Amino acid sequence: MSAALEEFCGSVFWNASYLARPDADLPVCFQQTVLVWVPLGFFWILAPWQLLPMCKSRAKKSSVTKLYIIKQVLATLLMLTAVAELALAFVEDTEQDPLPAVQYTNPSLYIATWLLVLLIHDARRFCLCRDSGILFCFWTLSLLCGILPFQSLFRRAMQAPISDVPRFVLFFIFYGLQLLLFLVSGFSDVAPETKEIRKKNPEVTASFLSSITFEWYTSMVFKGYRKPLEIEDIWELKGKDKTQAIYAVLEKNMKTAVRKAQAELEKRKRKKRCREGDPDHGNNMSKAQSQDILVLEKQPKRKKKGNSGPRKDFPRGWLVKTLCKTFWQNLLLSVAFKLVHDGLVFVSPQLLKLLITFVSDEESFAWQGYLYAILLFLTALIQSLCLQQYFSLCFQLGINVRASLIAAIYKKALTMSSATRKESTVGETVNLMSADAQRFMDMANFIHQLWSSPLQIILSIVFLWGELGPSVLAGIAVMVLLIPINGFLVAKAKTIQVRNMKNKDERMKIMSEILNGIKILKLFAWEPSFEKRVNEIRARELTDLMNFSYLQSISVFVFTCAPFLVSLASFAVYVLVDENNILDAQKAFTAISLFNVLRFPMAMLPLVLSSLVQTNVSTERLERYLGGEDLDTSAIHHNPIAGSAVRFLEATFAWEQDGNAAIRDVTLDIAPGSLVAVVGAVGSGKSSLVSAMLGEMENIKGHINIQGSLAYVPQQAWIQNATLKDNILFGSELDEPRYQQVIKACALLPDLELLPAGDQTEIGEKGINLSGGQKQRVSLARAVYSNADIYVLDDPLSAVDAHVGKYLFEHVLGPKGLLQKKTRILVTHSISFLPQVDNIVVLVAGAVSEHGSYSTLLANRGAFAQFLNLYGSQEEDASEKNSTAVALAGDEEPGDEDIEPCMEEGPDDVVTMTLKREASIHQREFSRSLSKSSINSWKKAREEPPEKLKGQQLIEKEAVETGKVKFSMYLRYLRALGLWYSFWVAMGYVGQYVAFVGTNLWLSAWTDDAQRYLNQTYPVEQRDLRIGVFGALGVSQALFLLFATILSARGAMRASRVMHQQLLSNILRVPMSFFDTTPTGRIVNRFAKDIFTIDETIPMSFRSWLSCFMAIISTLLMIALATPFFALVIIPLSIFYYFVLRFYVSTSRQLRRLDSVTRSPIYSHFGETVSGLSVIRAYGHQERFVQQNESTMDINQKSVYSWIVSNRWLAIRLEFVGSLVVFFSALLAVISKSTLQGGIVGLSVSSALNVTQTLNWLVRTSSELETNIVAVERVHEYTKVKNEAPWVTEKRPPRGWPSKGEIQFIDYKVRYRPELELVLQGITCNIGSTEKVGVVGRTGAGKSSLTNCLFRVLEAAGGTIIIDEVDIATIGLHDLRQNLTIIPQDPVLFTGTLRMNLDPFDQYTDKEVWKALELAHLKTYVQDLPKGLLHLVTEGGENLSVGQRQLLCLARALLRKAKILILDEATAAVDLETDHLIQTTIRSEFAACTVLTIAHRLHTIMDSNRVMVLQAGRIVEYDSPEELLKKQGVFSVMAKDAGIVNIETTML
Repeated sequence: MSAALEEFCGSVFWNASYLARPDADLPVCFQQTVLVWVPLGFFWILAPWQLLPMCKSRAKKSSVTKLYIIKQVLATLLMLTAVAELALAFVEDTEQDPLPAVQYTNPSLYIATWLLVLLIHDARRFCLCRDSGILFCFWTLSLLCGILPFQSLFRRAMQAPISDVPRFVLFFIFYGLQLLLFLVSGFSDVAPETKEIRKKNPEVTASFLSSITFEWYTSMVFKGYRKPLEIEDIWELKGKDKTQAIYAVLEKNMKTAVRKAQAELEKRKRKKRCREGDPDHGNNMSKAQSQDILVLEKQPKRKKKGNSGPRKDFPRGWLVKTLCKTFWQNLLLSVAFKLVHDGLVFVSPQLLKLLITFVSDEESFAWQGYLYAILLFLTALIQSLCLQQYFSLCFQLGINVRASLIAAIYKKALTMSSATRKESTVGETVNLMSADAQRFMDMANFIHQLWSSPLQIILSIVFLWGELGPSVLAGIAVMVLLIPINGFLVAKAKTIQVRNMKNKDERMKIMSEILNGIKILKLFAWEPSFEKRVNEIRARELTDLMNFSYLQSISVFVFTCAPFLVSLASFAVYVLVDENNILDAQKAFTAISLFNVLRFPMAMLPLVLSSLVQTNVSTERLERYLGGEDLDTSAIHHNPIAGSAVRFLEATFAWEQDGNAAIRDVTLDIAPGSLVAVVGAVGSGKSSLVSAMLGEMENIKGHINIQGSLAYVPQQAWIQNATLKDNILFGSELDEPRYQQVIKACALLPDLELLPAGDQTEIGEKGINLSGGQKQRVSLARAVYSNADIYVLDDPLSAVDAHVGKYLFEHVLGPKGLLQKKTRILVTHSISFLPQVDNIVVLVAGAVSEHGSYSTLLANRGAFAQFLNLYGSQEEDASEKNSTAVALAGDEEPGDEDIEPCMEEGPDDVVTMTLKREASIHQREFSRSLSKSSINSWKKAREEPPEKLKGQQLIEKEAVETGKVKFSMYLRYLRALGLWYSFWVAMGYVGQYVAFVGTNLWLSAWTDDAQRYLNQTYPVEQRDLRIGVFGALGVSQALFLLFATILSARGAMRASRVMHQQLLSNILRVPMSFFDTTPTGRIVNRFAKDIFTIDETIPMSFRSWLSCFMAIISTLLMIALATPFFALVIIPLSIFYYFVLRFYVSTSRQLRRLDSVTRSPIYSHFGETVSGLSVIRAYGHQERFVQQNESTMDINQKSVYSWIVSNRWLAIRLEFVGSLVVFFSALLAVISKSTLQGGIVGLSVSSALNVTQTLNWLVRTSSELETNIVAVERVHEYTKVKNEAPWVTEKRPPRGWPSKGEIQFIDYKVRYRPELELVLQGITCNIGSTEKVGVVGRTGAGKSSLTNCLFRVLEAAGGTIIIDEVDIATIGLHDLRQNLTIIPQDPVLFTGTLRMNLDPFDQYTDKEVWKALELAHLKTYVQDLPKGLLHLVTEGGENLSVGQRQLLCLARALLRKAKILILDEATAAVDLETDHLIQTTIRSEFAACTVLTIAHRLHTIMDSNRVMVLQAGRIVEYDSPEELLKKQGVFSVMAKDAGIVNIETTML
């Protein structure tokens, strides 16, 4: 081979003696062949692929830029040099003997190469990123290989005159041009047309160099340093990283995988059946036997109710496969990078070995030392570039997996069947999104450790064997022994974690209930009971956490011991086995750096495995959820049938597949354009009928045929957190005239006047700042605006006042309304509208008992007629009343079309009232009259965007803390830990690192013994001393650490307890107004995410920060001890380090904050979607919501992605610092070779090799600590919210107070917030003992404020309220609230038993509770329940009907039996029968009490002793109803509106 090459280039190819001298050089032939062909070979293998864009591209070429021209000119010049060289060869050839072949081949090769380069430059113009990575690598390789000929030509020129001048000159020109090209290709080449794209995301157009060093990100880091980043500043995602793109691929793969898995599941089920019902003699079983077997099969299913039995089987094992299939490219690339990195990891110890040999050897040449130093630097550099690319890919995989999973969960939620939906609460589903998807993300970051760790371990062992021979086995034995210990610890930790997850779920569930029902808790003074429940769970959680931390500290202890024990065992065995084995520097330090390499995979493997186990749990949960059954809408047909809009055919539906049918054999035909009313008692299946139409129920037999689109108004209005206008448009295009018409018909105009920003007012989550009636009307307006063919209305008139209901019926639903041409199905409790409907369907126990028109049904004398007769001679009355009411209205105003109903009465919570108050100030801007011109002027006023009016934004934006975290936060946390604890923990760490430095210096001294006792026997006592002290130092190191971690675990627990306690007790004591202006999600977040951070992440961060900090200090100390000059290098490096850190930390922290702020909308949008599922499905808006979810996700994704890149940006720069540290420590060792021992050099360089990782970790942990400490800040923020008055004060009311129940208002004034006007403007009145008083008034008159004042939800601005001679302002809130009773407007129930809902403090006996239930007409219902009083109420009382919930609230009041009852009229959602029951109960049971009724329907208060009429916060009339009707005042007008002419008509 070499002979052929020598002939080829006419000189010697290889001669080793060239290197064995101080001025070593390579033979010319070697330079001309190998050094030229290596880069060219690389280039020709990879370059042709770069031409592909030319062949297949339909894209336009981007335009020519200056940079492109420079590149092409340089490449052309290069080609000319090659041509010149070839020409030169031909010229010389003619003059003398034939030249060696190499002179022709090389220039020709180069000509071809430069041509290809020109082509590639051109081809790249088709791409967005115009720089070729392959070219860049080629330039780098070519320059590196060119250095050797460069220096040898240069040295030759220095020694003697140049023999071959033209070639000499050409070579330098050639080298210079390549260098220029290399520099130019470092810059990003951006075409003018891609400038816009670049603004959105510079990564797309970044050059190769910029990509591998993340240079394109620098501008963001600067921006983040100069000002806190906003979400608008962050760059867009690349198209392929957008959620939609990722999810599309995943979904495709998922469908096939799930289908396979379901087939598997069927097989499993069949096998199980075979096992259970042994089929061998199955054919000749009697009927009875087979019945038995059916019963057997059914039994496990019954168990599901109590959640104790085995959970249903589900399709397994498809999720991971799907994810791998979706993200295979990313996985492959990262494997490649990881392999290169892992290989290089083992090069450094070998180089270190050579370096130590070099220092110990007097004869060695200086150039070797420099070569080793440079090689160390290069390996470190390439290693870090590969590692960062690998990490970048891994984290991208992580966020993409998370995004696609969240998208999948969301999509699933929209199509889930109600049975699957029942299996998990909203909280649990949100948990799938937050916890489980997150876990996948964390797992994806480390997934490659699964193969990389074992690989690294095997390689290390192989190299170590080479150093120490079999003694290595001792070290490995120690490691292997540690694995089961670790495994045991992991398993223990796992069980604790699982237990803790349960506690956490439970605590969060209670917390969210507390926050949703906070009003009830306050009014009933139930906070202590719930606080106790939460604290019990928290105590369990903390004990578990404590044990968990102990386990953690033990495993940390084991880990720290590990590397040192391993090296101790190996060295001791090595030295003891054989006299001749002497530990010298090469062996010891190479071994130590290999052990250090081993340390990482050994540490990672168990972590990855435990993470794998956790992910396994998550996989199971996700597979169960995503593989669950979809909604089966096959029973809903859409066939065109003439003359029928909706047709039920023997339809039988149930809520669960094997549950009892809620609707039985319904056969109905509803004609297009007709108005059908569905009536029946509570629980007769009216709502179920509606749900069946919407396809929300499980079909048992029969079907429903629906023609045309649906609009649906649910019984409880579902309002999105958006502007009022968006709620009505609901994603449709805006058609202004129609919109105005709808608003007018739905009686929303007066409301718009009251809302601060009209229809642009933002509505809080769950419609918090609208009253019940307003929500219902918005919900109705949404339906009307959607312009569907069929309207399904589930009792929309229940939440509104009588006169508004009448107005809505006339203008929207009735025969003359907006919807007169549409098919309307109206579930209603209101009898008065029945005469005007086309058809009435009467339901009894889920079956249609009769249907027909009003007159037919009356004539039939069936259930319906009895139902009507129960409530008096209603027919004539109703028709008469209607005609009189219309006539009256007709007299008053010409044309009854323009009658605007006054705003109906609704539950006015604090905010609404405030908003209305504030709005009334701005009312001058909206004129009162509603003529056309005024509407137009109003529109104009709307078009000039008004400055945000006070109160338009109900919900303040969540404060994102910006800037540096205050130092006080760290102090606050340390104080919560206990300052002594903190001090001793720090001392423990100091002790550990002192021992660490000691161990290493001792080892270095030990290895120098090899030189000292070079040719003599090694004394035994010296040997034993060395081993003994080494061991002792190592053990003390580990013990210090154990001491520190156990202390810190205890302290951390204490901090957690203190902080949660403060937060909880404060949140329960803040005034109501706080909850109205703060979304629940935000408060829940404090209890979930932030408390979790304080519990688990902060202690970890603190510990790792301390140990990193100490490790770096000790390493730098050791290097400086070896080569004192290193101290000089430390200074510039640390300055650079500090700046990078400062720049980075401010950006990174802000990005983390943005991540958490942009994450909440994902979850709250999801929660909103789940609660409004039936509405979204009914309108068929699933697609729109999926898109909205995707865009919300993308906003979060881009901040996370940005954060990931910022980490990589930092890591590359820091590892560069690390590489420089290695380089300088090696270089200084080479320079001061003569004065150094091998041992100390080994110590210094092996420490330096270790420092890079630690430098990285220090920044990571600093910024992590800064980010996490924000949790302390956020929790603290809510412990500082101002409290309401104390619960119990010095002054206690007398026992049995209030005994009489007299209430006196003396000039009572109140306002909502200090800066607003008064709501009650000086009320003075007396309410006698046992008097029944009705309170009426238009909306905003201050009726609800009256109850709020009695309970001191609002504090007085002047005047007093005296109850039985006690001024209520002087006693504690609980003393007051426990002695009043209220039946609130919306019935709120809590998860727990029925008994707990009635009596949370267990104050009453079972007998009393049953009595209360009996009086509330619930006794029979509760007795029929399998568990009676212990029946579990689901979240929000979902498993009871609204009427039953209302009756439970009545039972609560009956149990309390206080002297004063406030009734916030709650008869809205109840049918007349139940209403009647409630009224009679109240009359009989509370006869001896003072009853205040806040009335929305006048009928209910016509029998009170007196009526109080409020108007604008003052009492305008206060007398008995008879008197008030006689004198023509406000009350009589209201009575006329409601169709009450004299008292008799109302007594139903």
